[in-house]
Amino acid sequence: MNYPDSVRFLYALGNEVKTAKLGLSRVAQLAAALGNPQQAGRIIHVAGTNGKGSVAAMIESGLRSAGYRTGLYTSPHLSEPTERIRIGAVPVSTGDFTAAFAEVHQLAEQLLENGSLELHPTYFETVTLMAFLLFQKYAVDWTVLEVGLGGRLDATNIVTPALTVITPVDYDHEAYLGTSLEAIAAEKAGILKPGVPAILGRQRPEAESVILERATELAAPVERIVDCRVERGPASIDGSDLKVHTPLPLSLHCPLPGDHQLDNALTAALALHRMEIAPAAIENGIGGVRWPGRLERVSTMPDIFLDGAHNPAGARALAAYIEPLFRGRRVWIVYGAMRDKAVEEITGILFPLASRLILTMPDQTRAIRPEALARLTGSSGALTAASVAESVRMVRQLAAPGDVVFFTGSLFLVGEARPLFVNW
Repeated sequence: MNYPDSVRFLYALGNEVKTAKLGLSRVAQLAAALGNPQQAGRIIHVAGTNGKGSVAAMIESGLRSAGYRTGLYTSPHLSEPTERIRIGAVPVSTGDFTAAFAEVHQLAEQLLENGSLELHPTYFETVTLMAFLLFQKYAVDWTVLEVGLGGRLDATNIVTPALTVITPVDYDHEAYLGTSLEAIAAEKAGILKPGVPAILGRQRPEAESVILERATELAAPVERIVDCRVERGPASIDGSDLKVHTPLPLSLHCPLPGDHQLDNALTAALALHRMEIAPAAIENGIGGVRWPGRLERVSTMPDIFLDGAHNPAGARALAAYIEPLFRGRRVWIVYGAMRDKAVEEITGILFPLASRLILTMPDQTRAIRPEALARLTGSSGALTAASVAESVRMVRQLAAPGDVVFFTGSLFLVGEARPLFVNW
């Protein structure tokens, strides 16, 4: 297969959430048949509901700044699946992606044919195995591995990490992880390993108690960012200065906007310090991190931001960014979402902040049509756009230079919108 064929086959396996088959037996069987590539190098395993991608990117940047060869595995992607697997912060080539896909796919077909494998690995399982193969091929020193869904039964959880990290736990994917915060936290805590140190981001009490109890059972030493005092600099559109008052000799600058990113920066710093990375490398790595699609400003006059706030916690973080910085300016929200998300709760947080509202839909079968979205949210005065491209054209025509525009609700929406601003 060529690269487009391999991508088409992956997509044909179905939506990676809707077709998820939580469990480790299949992916462990395939990994063993591939020679257990997940055992190469040292691994930092990152779970959580929100912030895990940002924290993973910050940790990888710090390790790279310290001179290590790094692998970074994240999901979902914005534009191309190659973005999920990065060597030294650079997405793997289409040739490498295709070769790794062929190796995993051909093995799966052989095992299916001889009856030793019941089902082809899912989209996420396949790409996870591809990542392990490529990290082994390029002999990375450190792999930073982001969990896809949950933790305990996620395909990434066949590793033995040097460190685990759990970012804030909140409500999302309740159909798979449980309807209580305690149940969701128990799934996230499934990445903890006996004796392996863990770093905890800021948690709600009911989630933290579950994680700490599991860590105690496993004799896994825990460090928490609540043990640190954070001094925030003046709020700004592009980011804030962050001074951390801890036993660590660090003064961090976080280039990613939003107060929630300050906690993410501190979580990453504690993880890097635990792995004995030099303070200068931690400061330089976190200070130089880039993470597209998360409060990313892609244009000025008007200011236009892309943010994949797809669950209530993400919406609260976005609202906390908008309220103090843009009071008195006309705020546009361009929103599109999937049917399986907590749309009414998310829009209840965000829509009251909007002076103007455009409802649209990403090019996904699970997306809610804008007219249905208007009925569901009672947004009778909203403009509607049949596609993300049309919503971008509407913003070009209607938004004034002093306005601020947020494209949000889904990373699929962000992924479609982002290339359209290259030549804004």
